[in-house]
Amino acid sequence: MLRQADNERLTRTGPGTPLGGLMRAYWQPAALVSELPTDRPVKAIRLFGEDLVLFRRADGWGLISRFCAHRGVDLSYGRLEDGGLRCLYHGWLYNAQGRCVEQPAEPPHSQFLDKIRIANYPCVERNGIVFAYLGAGDPPPFPAYDCFTAPDEYTFAFKGLWECNWLQGLEGGIDPSHVSFLHRFVGEDPRDVYGQQFSEEVEGTGTKLSKLVGDHYRPDIEVESAEHGLRVFAIRELTGDIKHVRVTNLLFPNAFVVPFGNNKVFTQWHVPIDDENHYWYMIFYDFVERTDKETLLRQRLEGVSLPDYRPLRNRANNWGFDPTEQRDLTYTGMGLDINVHDQWAVESMGRIQDRTVERLGASDRAVTANRRLLLRAVDAFQAGGALPAHPLDDAAAARLVGPLAVDMISPSEGWQQRWREREADRRSRSPWSRSRPEVAGA
Repeated sequence: MLRQADNERLTRTGPGTPLGGLMRAYWQPAALVSELPTDRPVKAIRLFGEDLVLFRRADGWGLISRFCAHRGVDLSYGRLEDGGLRCLYHGWLYNAQGRCVEQPAEPPHSQFLDKIRIANYPCVERNGIVFAYLGAGDPPPFPAYDCFTAPDEYTFAFKGLWECNWLQGLEGGIDPSHVSFLHRFVGEDPRDVYGQQFSEEVEGTGTKLSKLVGDHYRPDIEVESAEHGLRVFAIRELTGDIKHVRVTNLLFPNAFVVPFGNNKVFTQWHVPIDDENHYWYMIFYDFVERTDKETLLRQRLEGVSLPDYRPLRNRANNWGFDPTEQRDLTYTGMGLDINVHDQWAVESMGRIQDRTVERLGASDRAVTANRRLLLRAVDAFQAGGALPAHPLDDAAAARLVGPLAVDMISPSEGWQQRWREREADRRSRSPWSRSRPEVAGA
């Protein structure tokens, strides 16, 4: 359990909060590129309790305050002109740096516009997601993580709205033991393989991952520090000589990296809208084959409503719970999309989980390790110290690679080395990634 004061420190991310300041020091997903079509590349967004408007420019992106400094009009309806946004009310024009560069109704000799500047933040595009830097000073260089370096044709990006605090979503992603129950099927898993997590057969077993982890529900969990945050091992003994090895990662401060079948991986960020709602953003990447973006997009869009990417199964309709399905097919009774199962788990805790009354066990090692890391980082940020996975120069960013995420079976003897060998082999055969010393140790 946490003290109330610590629960507040780890969940409050609005302007001026300690955690909000820390998380703003990292690049954060702001929108999918696909959300800004060419006929109207302007979108109102809310990040960390701040209302902003994102717009496409000829040479990149602009992200500025949503409201005009003049009379508070909503700039997300503004006209996209001369690489900036023009307010509809009195024609004030703002550039991507938040500076007012035209005030048509003011006298020709007026210098009033030189005094006007609204919030503005740099943005860059990476594999289908627009990332923003909301912190002070110059932004850090981008790490060389796989999700950023994979070619576009081997990736797919998506997002979803969850109606709860960001930390609940993140903690679900770094909890290896829940998959044995929450994602279990009572009957046969009927899902098509492509694009469906836990539906692929684990190589060498002839068994889908959903059944394998369901049958072996007491993993040994180990957690170790890594340059990117944390590395989490879930080791399940299948026989006296064979283990199932699943390696996942915390990508500090608010993302995780997990294997998706035998040759696929995804990175998922949990980004506060405010303290009671957040978006998850995902970059899915394949080491072997080009992604079928059309199929993946169709599958994902079937479960959400636009433009908010709100799941059709949600708190308002009890996440589609069906007792007959729970008896005969899925452990949850909430459909075949395991993302909905995760959503239910974290939303059902309430908008902001009260961690002062929880009881954690040995299987929660990754959760407790992450909380300790977060609290130390908040203290370091306030003291002006070094931050985890926060490169200060290009050389440091180049060292932040991978991280390695593996799902495999291994002889019990020497599994600690065999999973690295398996990953090195996968990378050596990939069209876009290759085994190299700095990645092999990621």
